[in-house]
Amino acid sequence: MFRTPKQCLAVPNIVWEQETLFGRPKHCFRAPPGKVRPMLNRRRSGSTLCPSCGKLVGVNDEVCLNCGRKRPGMWGLTSLVRGLGKDMGFVQAVIVGNAFLYLAMLVVDPEHMRMMGGLFSIGTPSTESLVRFGAAGAIPVFGLHRWWTLLSAGWLHGGMLHIAFNLYWIRFLAPETAELYGPARTVIVYTISSITGFLASSLLGVPLTLGASAPILGLLGALVYYGRRMGSSAVGRMAWSYALFMIVFGFLMRGRTDNWAHLGGFVGGFLAGLILDPRKPETGNHMVVAVICLALTVASIVASLVVPVPGL
Repeated sequence: MFRTPKQCLAVPNIVWEQETLFGRPKHCFRAPPGKVRPMLNRRRSGSTLCPSCGKLVGVNDEVCLNCGRKRPGMWGLTSLVRGLGKDMGFVQAVIVGNAFLYLAMLVVDPEHMRMMGGLFSIGTPSTESLVRFGAAGAIPVFGLHRWWTLLSAGWLHGGMLHIAFNLYWIRFLAPETAELYGPARTVIVYTISSITGFLASSLLGVPLTLGASAPILGLLGALVYYGRRMGSSAVGRMAWSYALFMIVFGFLMRGRTDNWAHLGGFVGGFLAGLILDPRKPETGNHMVVAVICLALTVASIVASLVVPVPGL
């Protein structure tokens, strides 16, 4: 039975084989009975590109001969993974996670949400909500012994303008960092810089702090190291200019921004770039560490919600 290519696509569960004319699809016909499209478009044979080094490998190869990555064919699912983008869905996860937690903080205590007091105060959750969901700072970390908030605080925000500003920078910087370091190492940089940023802030006495700006500065720190180590002056200049803009902006908005978290995050990202070494390709071990980082982050948010806060 012959059909046009568009008609073929209307029946996704059946394989339609195309007949071409001068290299362009002319029409297609139904494949023999029993030939069904593989689940998740998984390939069982042939070749694909190694996710770490980009070299051609067999779908069923145990090791990439170029970079040493184990199972470079990813069991035939590399096309599905590439469909997630350069960051393998990390940016979408951060945006959705941050937005969900921000809305949840407003919903659990709507009566104490602030809508007045200036542009930066619009949509500010109550202090109780901030602490309960996992804000960091000297009081939660040292006073309440909620040390895990060094991870959870990077996924929380204190206002509409705050979250909009930070999510814009994540959407802009994370894919570029993933392009240079790989998606797994980007997750590692994001996590390390969140810890170093909020640890520095807590040690230096900031009572309550939160926001994705610490890991954002961490991504910029990693890009600065990349430019320095790889000799890419364009990347280095761009990252330095954005980092200086955010740090100077933070000092101009003193009292509303956590400058120590910015600086701590930048240093953490730079050191993470040094340890992860962008000269070497990303490996399966990096992916394992990235999954652990994400699991610990989820656990920190759950712990913040489950562990009672004294006095609340």
